[in-house]
Parts: sequence; structure tokens; C-alpha cells
Amino acid sequence: MTVHTAEHIRIKSANVPPAQTWNRLRANSLALTVPKTPDAGTVYLPLPRLFERIECGMGPEVTDYINSQVFEATYHEVPAHTTRKEPIVISVSAAENECTNTGIMVREGAEATIVVVARAGEKNTEAAADNTSAKVNAKADVAAGTKANAEADAEAGTKADTETKIDTDAPGAADALATSAALVRIVAEKHTRIHLVEMLGVDDDQQHFESVGIEAHEDAVCDVRQYALGGGAVGMGLAVNLVGNRARLDLNNRYHACHEELLDINHVARMRGCATRAEIAESGILNDSAHKTLRATIDLIRGSKDAKGNEAETVQILGDGVVNKTMPVILCDEDNVAGNHGATIGSVSPEQIEYLQARGLSRHEAELLFVRALFEDAIIHAPEALSHAVAVERAEKVLGTAVAHDFDDASEVTFGGDRA
Repeated sequence: MTVHTAEHIRIKSANVPPAQTWNRLRANSLALTVPKTPDAGTVYLPLPRLFERIECGMGPEVTDYINSQVFEATYHEVPAHTTRKEPIVISVSAAENECTNTGIMVREGAEATIVVVARAGEKNTEAAADNTSAKVNAKADVAAGTKANAEADAEAGTKADTETKIDTDAPGAADALATSAALVRIVAEKHTRIHLVEMLGVDDDQQHFESVGIEAHEDAVCDVRQYALGGGAVGMGLAVNLVGNRARLDLNNRYHACHEELLDINHVARMRGCATRAEIAESGILNDSAHKTLRATIDLIRGSKDAKGNEAETVQILGDGVVNKTMPVILCDEDNVAGNHGATIGSVSPEQIEYLQARGLSRHEAELLFVRALFEDAIIHAPEALSHAVAVERAEKVLGTAVAHDFDDASEVTFGGDRA
């Protein structure tokens, strides 16, 4: 249920996984408060209706919200048996509360690169002060009301315990944080190849959420790389429907969260066609008092004979206040299929720390090596200028300007100094 007020909208259930876990884990959904754009609701250029059937990762409430905020949807079509040279770039700014609704049709035998970029944007000084105040007030409300709400929930058995909550949902929170949002739906016809890169990096006093849905037909290959590089609150959802025989998903998600940032992820691979493949690799670093929830589901649906799916996550914990929730799930309604899942969660081993300290590094410097590797990967693999700029900007905030530009120089060597 979505709740509307004069100035903002309350989304009650986003990132709901196909299979629920215990309510007491507070990991079955994401609740968030988002700004309401004045006079929104009229879509002057709607997408073709076929995109309405596509399941998106963050769920129908987020889809409805973005549809209500975007005045003009954007449609791209890649002609059959062609390779699009320039990437399709979708960009939103949190400072400007930008939302985008995009539909992409990749015709038979075609190949395309799609880049989704969430950036902080240029801040209005007065608006930035309002956002900071809203965040502080919301956190105070949470701190003041946590015990009372927990007791009330326990007594009444309310649904509140099933949710991961962004701090702006607290009672009395006056405003939503500056928010960017992207809704992306892709149809990959048979024998196509799509490369999707998501580069997400907004500021600590901003939030971003991104809901993506892909429908992959016979022999389609979907290569997805996600980089969640920080933000006050970031919600990500990806649903890939492998409807055609031998359709394939390769998903590589890398994330970093620090301070009191919140990261909430929902990945769903629906395996419908015969001999489909899903390879899902998640890895990230959590520091300070970051909160992260990951739901990763491989759904082996009846009729998906010979399908195989693997999902694995590696989490590096670098802070004593970190809260990490990982929910890898395999659903199976078919014989002669294979599904594997697992998660490795830990910190830097004492042996590694001792080895690096013996070479003159402090513990903090040793731990930062892992963070550096993540940001270097993001910078090097940014396929065009805007995503590259976001990766460098986030690296500067986390690691400092000198380190970020060392990576930048390395990426220019890798790409020959030439970016779109």
C-alpha cells in the first residue's frame, strides 16, 4: 500500500522477495518515504503496453510511484542484427529529485550497452540544509520511538517487524530526503546480447532507488554489472525473466556502504525456459555502522528442464556497528535442474593484518586496500564518461582525491584515454 501526503509519499512494501523469511528478522521488505512532485501524474509519452507485463525488481509500488512522477517516458529500440556503438545512458540526479521511466526493445540478433547512472547532482544550499535537518529529525524520531514501537509491535503483532526501514519513515519525519529514482524495463529478443551497467553514487544526505526488469528470450545473453558506491539510502531491485530456451543471466554486483548508510537489494532470476543459466555473484564491503539487506532468489519454474542457477555472496565486515542481512534462496518446481547458493561473511583475518602491518601499513590502511580494490574496479569498468565521473567522485569522498585519481589515470591507460 502506498500512502500519499501533501509533500511526500510513503511506499510500504518495496523489494519484497518471492519467498518470505521470519518476520522477526525485519528483512521481508523495504519501506521508504519519497518526495511528491507537484502536478505529477500525467505521462505525455507512455511506453508501449508490452512493457507493463515485465516484472521489476523493487515491485509494483515503486513502479506505480515512478509512473506517477515522470511526465514523459523514454523508449529506445535497437534494430535487429545490429550492434549499437554508443551506449544508451540513463541518468538521474538526487539533488533535483529526478525520476526516469525507460523502456528498451533490443530486437532479434542485436547487441547493446545500457548504462544507468545515479549521481548526487548540484545541490541548492537551502535545500541541502533542509535535507540535513530532515535526516537528523528522522533519526531522532527513530531513537525516541524505537522502544515504544517495538513493544507495540510485539503486543499487536503488526506487520512493521517485516520491514527494513529507511530512517525517514519514522513518525513525525517531515520530509523525504532528496531522491532520485530509475525504472528500467528491457525486452531482449532471441539471439540478443545486452550489457547493463548500473553505477550508483549519491551523497550521505540523499537516497536513490532503482527498479529494473528484463525479459530474455531464446538464446539471449544478459550481462549485468552493478556498482552501489554509497548514499544515505539506496534501494536496488533487479528481476530477470528467462523465458526463452538457453537464455542466460550473468550478474556481478559490487557494493560499498559506510557511516550509517542503508543499502537494500532484491535480485530475482525467474528460470522458465529449458537449459537456462543464471550466475549471480555478489560481493561488498560494509564499514562503520552501515546497514545492508540482500535478497537473492533463483526460481526454477516448472518447465525449466536442464536449467542451472548459482548464487554466491562474499561480504567483508570492517565496522563494529555493521548490520548485515543476507537471504539467498532457491525455489524449485521442476526435476532435472540444479541450483546452488551460499554466502561468506567475515572480516580481514589476523594473519592478513599482521602480514600487511609487517610491511608498514596500519590496520586502517590494510583494510582500505580492500575498499580501494572495489572502487578501482568500478572506475576501470565504467563504460562512458558520466558513469566514470560518478565512480571517481565517490572514490574521492571515501578514499581521498589522490587515490581516486591514481585509479583514474590507470583507467585512461586501460581505455586508451578515449571514453564516449
